Amino acid sequence: MIATDRFLPTSVKEMEALGWDHVDVVLFSGDAYVDHPSFGAAVIGRTLQSLGLNVAIVPQPNWRDDLRDFKKFGAPRLFFAISPGAMDSMVNHYTAARRKRHDDAYTPGGRSGARPDYPTIVYSEILRRLYPEVPIIAGGIEASMRRLSHYDYWQDRLRPSIIMDAPVDMIIYGMGEKPITELVGQLRAGRKVADIVDLPQTVVRARATDIPAPSDANIILNSYEQCLADKRLQSANFKHIEQQSNRLTPTTTLWQQHGRRAVRVNPMYPPMTTAEIDASFDLPYTRLPHPRYRGKTIPAYEMIRHSVCLHRGCFGGCSFCTISAHQGKFIASRSPQSIMREVEAVTRMPDFKGYISDIGGPSANMYAMGGKDLAKCAKCLRPSCLHPSPCPNLNNDHRPLLEIYKRVNALPEVKKAFVGSGVRYDLAMAPSGSAKIDAANRDYVDELIANHVSGRLKVAPEHTEPHVLDLMRKPSFDLFYQFRDRFNDSNRRHGLRQQLIPYFISSHPGCREADMAQLAATTRRLDMHLEQVQDFTPTPMTLSTEIYYTGYHPYTGKRVYCATDPKAKEAQRAFFFWYDPQRRPGITASLRRIGRPDLIPQILGR
Repeated sequence: MIATDRFLPTSVKEMEALGWDHVDVVLFSGDAYVDHPSFGAAVIGRTLQSLGLNVAIVPQPNWRDDLRDFKKFGAPRLFFAISPGAMDSMVNHYTAARRKRHDDAYTPGGRSGARPDYPTIVYSEILRRLYPEVPIIAGGIEASMRRLSHYDYWQDRLRPSIIMDAPVDMIIYGMGEKPITELVGQLRAGRKVADIVDLPQTVVRARATDIPAPSDANIILNSYEQCLADKRLQSANFKHIEQQSNRLTPTTTLWQQHGRRAVRVNPMYPPMTTAEIDASFDLPYTRLPHPRYRGKTIPAYEMIRHSVCLHRGCFGGCSFCTISAHQGKFIASRSPQSIMREVEAVTRMPDFKGYISDIGGPSANMYAMGGKDLAKCAKCLRPSCLHPSPCPNLNNDHRPLLEIYKRVNALPEVKKAFVGSGVRYDLAMAPSGSAKIDAANRDYVDELIANHVSGRLKVAPEHTEPHVLDLMRKPSFDLFYQFRDRFNDSNRRHGLRQQLIPYFISSHPGCREADMAQLAATTRRLDMHLEQVQDFTPTPMTLSTEIYYTGYHPYTGKRVYCATDPKAKEAQRAFFFWYDPQRRPGITASLRRIGRPDLIPQILGR
C-alpha cells in the first residue's frame, strides 16, 4: 500500500505530515478519492498541484451532521472548488423509472447515500454560509451540462442555469485543466474572481442590462422566462448551444437572461494539443484509491484500474449522448510515448496479471482522427461527422490506432489488451477514398476481433428502425448486418467463438410501440436474447432530451412523438424481453392493441 504522502491530503493530519502551514485550494468531491486520470477530482487536484499550489481534497463530505468536513481545512488562500462527481448526481441516484438506486459505483463498498442530490448546490450553499467571502468554483459533469436553462427529468420541470441555484462565483464547464490553469494565473497576477468575466470555458453571472446586442460574437438566447412560457423557445435555444459546443475555434459568447440577471457562457477553448493532453495524463497519479479506503472496494475503480484512455472527444454526435457537449467534438489524442508510459505503469501494478481491460476512449476507435482540411472544420457547424453520412473531409485512418495496438501487444508483460470501450463500426467501415486506408481499416476490424475481444464485443446499433435511428443520429441497421458478417467471418478464420453484444434503447423520441415490436421481431430473427438494453433517460443538454421535453426537433421545428407516460415507456421496454414467458401475454395484448397481430408469430413463435 502506498503511503498517504503520495496523495493529495484528505485530513489535517495528512496536511501537517507534508509540512504545510496553509492550503491554497480545498476541493470537495462527490466521489471517493481515487488518484487516477479517469476521475475528474484527481485530474483537477493534480493540475492545481502542478502549478505549485497546496491542494487538499475532501471526498464525499457529510452534509447532514455538524459540517465538520466542510470546516476541517478552514478557508483556503485562493478558492474552494467543487467536483460533484463523474456522473450527474441524478443519473447516479435514480433509474429511468425515477426509482432510487441502491448502490453507487463511485463510493466505497458501492453503498448509496454518500452524496446528496445536486451536490453542486448543496456543497456550495454550505460553503457560502460558512465562508461568505471565499470564492467558490464549480465544475464537473453536473455543472457543465446544466450551465443554461435545462430540463430536469427527475423533477419534471425546466430549471434555470445551475449558477442561478448554486451560490458559486464561477462554473468551469467541459474538461477543466486549461481554464483552471488560466484562472490561477490571473489570480496570481492580482485579479479577483469577481472581476474575471471573460475567461474561456467559464460561466458567470451578469446583470440583465449587461447583455449586448446580438452579433457574431454574442448570441442572445431566449430568456429562461420565455422558455418557461413556450417550450419551442427552449428547443430553439438548444441548436445554438450545441453548435457552439462543437466549434473547432469557438469565438461566440452565449447570453441568457434570468429575471434581472443574466448567465454569460464564454466560448470553449480549442481542443487540447497533444502536448497539453500528454501533460495532464503524465501527472504523478498513483492510479490507486486513497489509503483511507483500505479493505473496501470502489466498483468504478475496479472497472478502470487496468485501463488506458487514448484520447478525448467524440465526433459521433449521438442525440442522447453528452460526450461532445463536455469534451468537445474534435479529438485530442495522446502521443504514443505518453500512452506507452501509462501502459508500462499499469504493468507494474502489484495486482496486474497481464491483461489491459480497455485500451480505448469515449469511442474506442477515434484515436488520431480529424478533418483532412482543418480550414473546413473551422467553418463547420455539423454536430456529427458521421451522420447522416460520414463527412468526406473526415480522416478515418485506423493505422495510428493499429500501431498503438502493435506496441502494446509487443510488451512481454501484456498477455492481452482488450477493447472495452464502444466501437464505432460505421467509422471503421466507412469508405475513405483511399485504397490503402480502406485496406488498413479492414485490418483494424480483423485485429480488433481476433486479438482484442474478451469473448464478447459490445456495439451500439441502439435501434433497428430507420426513422428512430435518424433521430438518434445513428447509422442504418443494415450496417450492423454487414459488421456482424465480418465479425462471424473473422471468428471462423481465427478459430474463435465470440459473441456480438448489441446495445438497444427503448422509448427514445420518435419511437412508438410498433417500432419496438419491429425491433423485437428483428432481434428474434437474429436469435438475440438482449442483455444490454435500457429505457431512454433524459439527461441535461442532449438533443434527445430537448425533443423529449419540448416535443419539437430543434433543427427542424417539427413535432416529434415522445413516450412520456410511465405506462407507455414500460410497454415499449417489454418488447426487449420477448423470450420471457411471463411477458408473452402482455406483448400479445400490446400487438393486438396497436393493430399488429401479424407480428405475434414472428416475435413469440407459433
